[in-house]
Amino acid sequence: MSATTIRRLDLIGLCLSALGLVLALLWAFPLLWSVAATVLPHGSPMDFVRTYGYVLFETQLGRWYLNSIITSGGVTLIVLAISAACGYAISQLDFYGRKVLWIVILASFMIPVQALIVNHFFLMHQWKLINTWPGVILPQLIAPVAVIVYKQFFDSVPREFREAALIDGARHWEIFLRIYLPLNWGITTALAIIIFIGAWNAFLWPFLVVTKPEMMNVTVAATQLGMYGVDGLAAALLAGLPIAVAYLLFQRKVTEAVMMSSGIKG
Repeated sequence: MSATTIRRLDLIGLCLSALGLVLALLWAFPLLWSVAATVLPHGSPMDFVRTYGYVLFETQLGRWYLNSIITSGGVTLIVLAISAACGYAISQLDFYGRKVLWIVILASFMIPVQALIVNHFFLMHQWKLINTWPGVILPQLIAPVAVIVYKQFFDSVPREFREAALIDGARHWEIFLRIYLPLNWGITTALAIIIFIGAWNAFLWPFLVVTKPEMMNVTVAATQLGMYGVDGLAAALLAGLPIAVAYLLFQRKVTEAVMMSSGIKG
């Protein structure tokens, strides 16, 4: 490779790096502006103490965090349990309607959850679950992508494991819990992180189903402190802080989960 070609490639790489930096700054500008607006709302370095002190100690931020933790944790645990069991059944068991069930799951993957919100709201109202944790959790349990990921993994496990366990007298639930599930703790961890983040960041459904301030999730409650005020910006930043920290700590697992979700084969 000639020196001219190397210089040309270096110049292209430099231009791409500069373009990436500009795009990153444009993406981060709203966040940087929000931080600056809450730290220096009136030009005084100490104004952030008043702003964040009010949000932390004079609002129900602790209760809102608790609501988010309970609902997001509940969604994560239930989705993982249902998806793992369903994925194992479709992959390893032979039962009537198996192919139909698999087609329904694949079809539901293509339907946006937002299209079902009206039906969900009427159901929650009929079941008297408005302004309750179950009312927030139940409609968020529709996660066909998790079933598909588990099914694909269980398909890759050698069937000799299951056949040997059946010969030894193991039952289906024992094979699932003691053989198949321990083999995919990495996948389960990655899915748990991304499902929890998605449930924590959910806004539209918790906003519709909860009207009592004490039952709101932190993402919804942040809007109640003034959508365009400094207090609202501070609450929004504090609402997203745990997820930002979790993403930094588990970035590799989150990336794995996204790659598994986007790499699904039919």
